[in-house]
Amino acid sequence: MLSSERERAILQLLEEEGSARIERLAERLRVTGETVRRNVKRLEAQGLVARVHGGVHLKDWGPETSFAQRMLVGPGAKRRVAEAVARMLPDGVSLFLDVGSTTAYVAQALRARRELFVVTNSLPVAQALAGVNGNRVFMAGGELRAHDGGAFGAEALEFIRQFRLSHVVLSATAISAEGGFLLQDLREAEFSRAMIERAETVIVAADSAKFGRSAPITIAPDRAFHHLVTDAAPDAALAARLAQAGVQVTLA
Repeated sequence: MLSSERERAILQLLEEEGSARIERLAERLRVTGETVRRNVKRLEAQGLVARVHGGVHLKDWGPETSFAQRMLVGPGAKRRVAEAVARMLPDGVSLFLDVGSTTAYVAQALRARRELFVVTNSLPVAQALAGVNGNRVFMAGGELRAHDGGAFGAEALEFIRQFRLSHVVLSATAISAEGGFLLQDLREAEFSRAMIERAETVIVAADSAKFGRSAPITIAPDRAFHHLVTDAAPDAALAARLAQAGVQVTLA
């Protein structure tokens, strides 16, 4: 593969995943990490990507990506994951749901359930489940973010601390053997931690495109999570980390 071809391949992989670790790109392209770093350096000089420690992401990729754009990335995998999560949750269950795009698919799948008790900071989640099948939906207050309809800040955190529920369903930007469960946005991570503290069972809903990606913020220690619902088996290193933490992996 010529250098220019590798660079096009790197951009194509980043278009699919948003970000990736150098080692993962090298494995996918069957070249050395040093070769990938040289290609990434040239792409960065062209203003197409940005390097971070151990990885790379598209220049315009980050927390400002619109919710609508994220909903269009891997919809089939996210829908399968969402349906698998919904099968784990019976009628009448109480749960927190966060602002992730996969969580929005979970909310759609949960429209088949009845009499749910839902607490969320996501306007799309609240819209999907409010007024359906006797559900009770509680929406955290505060200013809604323009790009995803999520409520954050002191008011939202104080609101959810009034509840103690049986389940929480969370999303993740990245899941890696090196970093565990990761997010791109500090406020999202703070909100996720608050929900984890007040839930009995913690479920992460994430398609396998999140595996091996990089993000800067750890959500919580691995032992805080009970289930990972995804659409493909993690690699050996990630599987070992999850098993050591007691995280049960369910394949959609």
